[in-house]
Amino acid sequence: MANAASLSLPTCFKQAEPLSDNLRFIAVDVETAGYDIASICQIGLACVGFDNSIATYSAYIDPGTPFAKGNTRLHGIDASTVKSAPKFAEVLPSLRPVLEAYPLIQHSRYDEKAFDAACRLAGFQVLKSTWSDSVAIARQAWPELRGHGGHGLANLKKVLGLQFEHHDAEEDARAAAEVTLKAEASMGRKIRMLSSSQQLTFDFQ
Repeated sequence: MANAASLSLPTCFKQAEPLSDNLRFIAVDVETAGYDIASICQIGLACVGFDNSIATYSAYIDPGTPFAKGNTRLHGIDASTVKSAPKFAEVLPSLRPVLEAYPLIQHSRYDEKAFDAACRLAGFQVLKSTWSDSVAIARQAWPELRGHGGHGLANLKKVLGLQFEHHDAEEDARAAAEVTLKAEASMGRKIRMLSSSQQLTFDFQ
């Protein structure tokens, strides 16, 4: 595992200031250009410290494929947005050490699948990261929402009073981080994040 104190994000990431060496986990979200899950066109990160502070970052990615009109209507990203953006294969080598150094949170399994698919398409090994799902965490914290709007970000935004712009990767990553922290506060228990070489475990007893 890389030394956390030496890690930094690729320069394409907006607000790419040095990472704290005191991070607990990173929430990850992606937007895609089309129906191919490998067509990542934006990556958002929300880095959560042990003091519950959240620092967010984002980068546009040139997916190298046409944009589907439906996807662009959803997230507002099109070919002109990513005109000067790097391709996934250019970003991954310097992003990988960061994402493999900390446990990762995603809201649904889509983001992990997208990273796996994009890695394979670019000829890279998939991330050796420990992923967990804030949907599963939310289900533990608020089981009463099952059948009453569910545990998607849109409903949790209303129920928990979250403030974010849905379908922006940076905003959605922050929302997933906030859902995780609010779930811990609701249950009165910390989620025990372990190193990326171990299984992520939830201390829900």
